Amino acid sequence: MQKVFADANAAIFDVEDGATIMVGGFGLCGIPENLIMALLKKNARNLTTISNNVGVDGFGMGFLLANGQIAHHIGTYVGENKLLEEKVLKKEISLELIPQGTFSERIRAGGAGIPAFYTPTGVDTMAADGKEMREFEGKPYLMEAWLRADFAFVKAWKGDKWGNLVYRKTARNFNPMMATAAAVTIAEVEHLVEVGEIDPDEVHTPGIFVKRLFQTSEQEKRIERLRTRARASGLL
Repeated sequence: MQKVFADANAAIFDVEDGATIMVGGFGLCGIPENLIMALLKKNARNLTTISNNVGVDGFGMGFLLANGQIAHHIGTYVGENKLLEEKVLKKEISLELIPQGTFSERIRAGGAGIPAFYTPTGVDTMAADGKEMREFEGKPYLMEAWLRADFAFVKAWKGDKWGNLVYRKTARNFNPMMATAAAVTIAEVEHLVEVGEIDPDEVHTPGIFVKRLFQTSEQEKRIERLRTRARASGLL
């Protein structure tokens, strides 16, 4: 099966209006920049996105938000995105916020084929509204359903032509679990290598989960908020 595509535009050829898409990354760390820009160019509408946050104003998923492509977002953090706040308050987009640990586990469950699980997180809060609750050993737990998607857009540091992926440091974040929880996982990789060049013990996402991948040509890797301070006098 040929998994390697020329670029992001070619890899998302079948993403249509109304698709549900998981997007890896935490803030701007480890986001699939090229796939997001290809989706912006494709202009698919009425999307449901599943990601920790929605980028920032003017970058990452913030582009999709500004272009009116996202109808519903499922995530954990509003972030530094004023446009998202405005759209939610004006009811131009629906937003489902989930405790971050629950968010991670719902995605993991989706990849593992576990339709639901129980967690104590969110009991007696707004997160419990409309959800089944049961007691185990005298303690209340909420039932949470898995999260799955039509597509997962992930970013890896290295990948081989079979789709085995390696992530680098904190850019790993939500990418590995999302790669398991979608019908079609598409990876952009910084380094595309031949099969056998990655030590099996170093693989984070096995190629069986990856349907398509391509080597990125550009990554801005922007930092959300860069803070610096002046060097102390006399110090190098």
